[in-house]
Amino acid sequence: MTTAPLAPVEAPSHPAEAVPLSWATTLDRGLVHRDAVGEVFVTDLRGDEDGHYTAAAQLPRSHAYYGDHLLRPGTHDPVLLLEAARQATLAGAHLFHGIPTDHKFILTFLRIHLIRPQLLTIGDSPLDLVLKVTVTDRRVREGRVTGLDHRVDLTVDGTVIGWAGVGLRFRDPAGYREMRLRNRDGAELPSTAVLPPQTGGTGGPGLPAAPDLVGRADPRNVVLLDPRLADGGATAVLRIPAGNPSMFDHPQDHLPGMVLAEAARQLALFTALDTRGLSAAKTFPVDLAVTFARFGELEPRTVLTATLGDEKPLGAEAGEHAYYTQGGPLDLDEAEPGAAVTQLPVVVDARQNGESIARFVLSLARIRG
Repeated sequence: MTTAPLAPVEAPSHPAEAVPLSWATTLDRGLVHRDAVGEVFVTDLRGDEDGHYTAAAQLPRSHAYYGDHLLRPGTHDPVLLLEAARQATLAGAHLFHGIPTDHKFILTFLRIHLIRPQLLTIGDSPLDLVLKVTVTDRRVREGRVTGLDHRVDLTVDGTVIGWAGVGLRFRDPAGYREMRLRNRDGAELPSTAVLPPQTGGTGGPGLPAAPDLVGRADPRNVVLLDPRLADGGATAVLRIPAGNPSMFDHPQDHLPGMVLAEAARQLALFTALDTRGLSAAKTFPVDLAVTFARFGELEPRTVLTATLGDEKPLGAEAGEHAYYTQGGPLDLDEAEPGAAVTQLPVVVDARQNGESIARFVLSLARIRG
């Protein structure tokens, strides 16, 4: 179930929609695999040629999970944009590629890369987002689509703000159960429906991180136990918030990829704060990429380890001459030291029983206001 993360490519061209996109109402919640209508952010899809399509999503100004951050001024969560992209590809797989609604969807990789984060500042109205979805790889076996890899270009008011990548594989219910039982040596599948409200797996519950140390205000959104510094980085145990209605909208038999992504983000912020003094109020993830190596099981402890790289100017390696302030972008020659944004690379490895289940690479941008 592994695959390489999607590499950056030129933004694709899409035919103009015959009917304008609508933000009037959300899609059927079943198309995006959500039980609660309030957790659906995609509002429309319009098919293009060759299985590509364009989607609309509306990002709320306030949300108990995605809106619970310390960043000031308030900014839409990059993980929320990634969730919108994920929902768009789930719905597109059903509507445009014939994946039956009872099939199981397996994430192989995720990525979000933002180039204009200043356009994500929360304003006086919800944010209308356009997602142009290009299928970069389509896997077919015996006439059935078994996998789709996607690039999703993200646009606000006609301006591209970044892109996302989503890799999906599909299994019918019987095939999924057979695969999961084989992975578990025949042990019956567990369910988050019967997990205690707070758990870190076998070995004791541990203590949740203080919310402000991981960029949160509400302790219910904390997913780390016992974070501590180690060898210039940090380690923590995953807290499985089975009762959180956003992270676990419906029962799961494994750790969702989006929950692991949240844990990686929180550990990256904790490490950056404790080792480099980067305040969560001025630190924003502009890039997050993950490749999933195997299913994360619910029973064993999941140990996360963060390793920091060297802080450097944003875009230094890519030759981009863009710096950002809270007022918008500055050219390289105009940027003053007190106003520039730098990036701090962080690698987070998630392991169970000593084996890696996912590896995250993040870039944290520091806004020097």
